[in-house]
Amino acid sequence: MKSTHPLAPIWVLPLVIFIALTSCAPTQTVTPLAPVSETPALSPTATVQWFPPTATLTPHLVQPPSATPVYLPGLGETLATDDFASGAAWNTITSDQGNISVSRNRITIAVKEPQIYMISLRNEPLLTNFYAEISAHPALCRGGDSYGLLFRANNAAAYRYALACDGTVRLDRMSLERARVIHPPLPSGDVPPGSPGDVRLGVWAVGPEMRFFLNGRHQFTAVDVNLEIGTLGVFAQSAGETAMTVTFSDLVVQSVAYASPTPTMTPSQTPVPTSTRSP
Repeated sequence: MKSTHPLAPIWVLPLVIFIALTSCAPTQTVTPLAPVSETPALSPTATVQWFPPTATLTPHLVQPPSATPVYLPGLGETLATDDFASGAAWNTITSDQGNISVSRNRITIAVKEPQIYMISLRNEPLLTNFYAEISAHPALCRGGDSYGLLFRANNAAAYRYALACDGTVRLDRMSLERARVIHPPLPSGDVPPGSPGDVRLGVWAVGPEMRFFLNGRHQFTAVDVNLEIGTLGVFAQSAGETAMTVTFSDLVVQSVAYASPTPTMTPSQTPVPTSTRSP
């Protein structure tokens, strides 16, 4: 049976459209709100301590440094220099055993055979208290071969400051080519180990006291009372089976006005024993 109400089609159609659209709309998920957290309580601000107390340091005993030893006291004026421009002041020789010559501002000792000892003495000045330096340049030297400086020398005796090519330094007293050891061989890093090499020898002598230097560094001190005055010289001595050659240059001699202090003995009195009488 058909409806005969004239308004039926007008309100039914919108209702049908609304129901259809509602069924097609996407479902929206509602995000739950996060619970509101409580604000943490603020801790009280620390007080800044601008000048904190410090621990009191325990004072330590400070010892003043000891004085550096003075190994070259009393140096004075220059007594002599030699640049070896001329060999007039030195003994020179040419032989089958070796040669001593002066040229090119050096004096050269060339030993041709083993076990040969060759020296050259300067004819002046005669020295008692002095400081002398000379440079040595071993050109061919090994093992027990030695070279160095003679001082307080004469035709019969001399002190011999000797460097060996095994790296040792020593002091001898020479008498008619016989050596007596005053200071035994001492290893030194300043001695050239073999050849070639360069080293500057220094001798400080006042009375019986003698101090020895290499490259300005103190090596040892010796005391001997036998030779008091003499001239300077140089030497070379071959010890092995091969030849050796050494040259010397730039000699400087200074005066020394100094005497090593002698300790003063303080006399002491022996107390006289006393007796005490009993009452």
